[in-house]
Amino acid sequence: MIWFEELQTRKKLSRIYAAYETTFPEDERRDEVQFLALLENPDSFIFAVKNDETHVGYVILWKLKHCYYLEHFEVFEEFRNLKLGSKILAEVKDKFGNLVLESEPSHLDEMAERRINFYLRNGFSIISEDYIQPSYGPGKSSMNLFILSNFAVDDVKEIEMELHSKVYQF
Repeated sequence: MIWFEELQTRKKLSRIYAAYETTFPEDERRDEVQFLALLENPDSFIFAVKNDETHVGYVILWKLKHCYYLEHFEVFEEFRNLKLGSKILAEVKDKFGNLVLESEPSHLDEMAERRINFYLRNGFSIISEDYIQPSYGPGKSSMNLFILSNFAVDDVKEIEMELHSKVYQF
């Protein structure tokens, strides 16, 4: 059974930050100070994902005006290829409803294509192919990404502006 434990203390974040730092390239992640600051933001949530009692990954979400933004989602390496990703994503959708997320364009490489196809198989649609994700900070690059959602979005530009003003303001 998949369940979520909201993490609200720095002590509980050590394994998650270590995995986050290893898995996501520098341009695609916050530094440690920014990451720990998420605990202080009432609109951001870091959840340890558990399968029964085993910690198998994490999700980082932001509350937006009309939906939640799934900023980062990882199944720890030793639990990959067990179909947990689809189960976790289904639980996130059940618990939080309308979601948006960013992902690398499928034409970049095989992994990006696999990631996009994973989200498409799990009920998401590409709603923008020309989104520019702001930089996570000095020395880091902005990125061209797709935005995907699991619901009909009336105004993609409104979501983009909210992501820029809420998630990427340091």
